[in-house]
Parts: sequence; C-alpha cells; structure tokens
Amino acid sequence: MDGGDSPTGDEADGPTAPGDARAEEQIAEHGASSSPDVAGVADAAAGGARSGGSGKRVLLAAPRGYCAGVDRAVIAVEKALEHYGAPVYVRKEIVHNKHVVATLSERGAVFVDETDQVPEGATVIFSAHGVSPAVHESAAQRQLKTIDATCPLVTKVHKEAVRFAKDDYDILLVGHEGHEEVEGTAGEAPQHVQLVDGPESVDAVTVRDPEKVIWLSQTTLSVDETMQTVERLRERFPTLQDPPSDDICYATQNRQVAVKKIAPSCDLLVVVGSANSSNSVRLVEVGLQHGAAASYRVDHKGEMDESWLDGVSTVGVTSGASVPEILVTDLLAWLAERGYGDVEEVRTASEDLLFSLPRELRADLKATSAAKH
Repeated sequence: MDGGDSPTGDEADGPTAPGDARAEEQIAEHGASSSPDVAGVADAAAGGARSGGSGKRVLLAAPRGYCAGVDRAVIAVEKALEHYGAPVYVRKEIVHNKHVVATLSERGAVFVDETDQVPEGATVIFSAHGVSPAVHESAAQRQLKTIDATCPLVTKVHKEAVRFAKDDYDILLVGHEGHEEVEGTAGEAPQHVQLVDGPESVDAVTVRDPEKVIWLSQTTLSVDETMQTVERLRERFPTLQDPPSDDICYATQNRQVAVKKIAPSCDLLVVVGSANSSNSVRLVEVGLQHGAAASYRVDHKGEMDESWLDGVSTVGVTSGASVPEILVTDLLAWLAERGYGDVEEVRTASEDLLFSLPRELRADLKATSAAKH
C-alpha cells in the first residue's frame, strides 16, 4: 500500500494486497496463504448431527494456533535474547498469551507497560499489536534501540490510516476500545480516526462529510460481527468506502471458518487462548453462534472443568492465533485420559505464510554473521 511514511514498520516487511507492485517479490520471500476453502474437506463435522452418545470423540479444528505474525514476534524475542543477551525489554505482552509471556520471561525478557520503564540506551521490542508514532518518539528520546515486531498485517492497516488521513477522510475504525492494536492504529491519525466498538456504537458516530468516509478494522475481530457493524454504518453513510484490502487477517478468518465447520457437531467446544486475546475470545462467540451446545475458553488444560464433559459425546478443540501447539497437545492428552481418545482433524484451509524477522534484528544478525567470516 502507498500509505505514506509511517514509523510502524519496514516497507519491505509488509504484506501484499491485490494490485501491490511488491506482491511477486513478497510472495517469493514469504510464501502465500490459502484463503478458507471447504471444498473437498472430510465432512465428518458436516450435516450438523451430534454423536448423541454413540461414542466419545474430538473434532480438532485446523488451522489453529500460531499465525505468521505471532511466530515472527516470538522468534524475534528469542533471537534478540540469543544475540544481545538478557535482559531484553518488551513493551506490553509480545503476544496475548500467558504461557508465551511466562516462557520468555524465564529466558530473560522483561515486559514493561511503557518505554519510560526501559533504561536509557537499552534494547526494547515493540509487540506484534503495533504502536503509535508517539511511542516511537518516546523511545527515540530515551535513545532506546528499538526492534519493531509489529505484525506486517497490522502495519498495513496503519499505512491505510495514514494514507486516508492525508486525503482528509474521516476514518471509522471498527475495533474494541482499549485494545493495543486499536490504540496504535488510531495513534497514526488521531484527528481523523473515530473508534466504532460494535453495532451498538454506530448511532453515536459523527462525521464531517458523509461523502468522504472510510472504515478500517482491527485485524482480530469476528468477521460476522464486523460486517454487522459495517452494515449499520452503511445505513447511516450510504457512500461509506471499504478498505483497499481486507483488514481482518487471514489467520483470524481461517480459524473462525474452521470453528464454523465443526461447531454444529459439538456438544462442547474448547478454545485454548488467554482472556486478553481478542481472536481467542471471538472463537468462543463464533462457536456458540454456529451451533456448539456449549463453549469455553481456557489458558491450558489445568483450567478444564470435569463437569463440562457431563453428557458430552463430541468435543471440539481449537486455539487462538497466539497459542503454541504444546498447549493443545496437553489438552488432547487430558481429554484422552477421560475417554476422548478418538481425534479427527477437520481442516478448512492450509497456511504457509511466513514473515521475515524485523529489519533491525536482521541487520544485526547479518552483521554478526559477516564478522565471523
């Protein structure tokens, strides 16, 4: 996207959109991601009929777990610890998952709320959710060495906000108030961005020129709820423009499509993910909306309640985009101990998208490697 200059990411690290001149180069570097495609998928979850006591089983949704942006951010912290040594400071949680944060803390990462908590001249990593220009300025004032692990798909939305603010649009940002990603995006153009937190917030929206309004969104929302909000906005502003490309990320959409596939067959749907993970919370909601009899979110198997299994034949399992697979494996073992050892994976898409490490970290690693040779 030609969204103007933005300090939130490296142009070469960004994702591609239809018509982007960098598309061919980026796909060659990062790979490509399949969009949801249920054609040809084994249809064990289709037809809607639950097992009804005929036997215990688990329907394991796929895709699930780590997305490319989360994987990149976590590896960035790990590589930084290896290269610079502990401590390495991280502003906010690198990703919204308790297990990941605890594991990285044990290795020497220090998580802080703001850059003024980082010693002057130290290294700080910005989380996958992105930061506003004001945070970059604060870090520069403190002479911090910054590594920007913002997900390239979030950076894309930042660049869209900058681009449309320069063209003097009113930007309606669909998202959840207080979420770090929303704060970072809105901070790119605070005079032009107005948060719309769900359909019920639409009536309070005011714009300067109804003919010059565009909507953008947080990347981790429910697709269905977002479109409900957009429909309400379009009722008020018929010429409301859509984003140049889809803002809700491929991983969020893929995980929701997989849950929609298995939900009608589930007596119980368990979503592994932390409470502050927007996309994990959305998966619980999507499961209930699409037929799961009950659905719960847990951080790990230790939060499972035996009573949830009463009268349950089919358990659906999935995980949010910031969840390592080991937590799902542990949950499956817990379920197997209770008779749910028959596991069938139901896949609705394949993912092979990869993002290169943040440019600042790549440069340092390359320099060290060159020095050794």
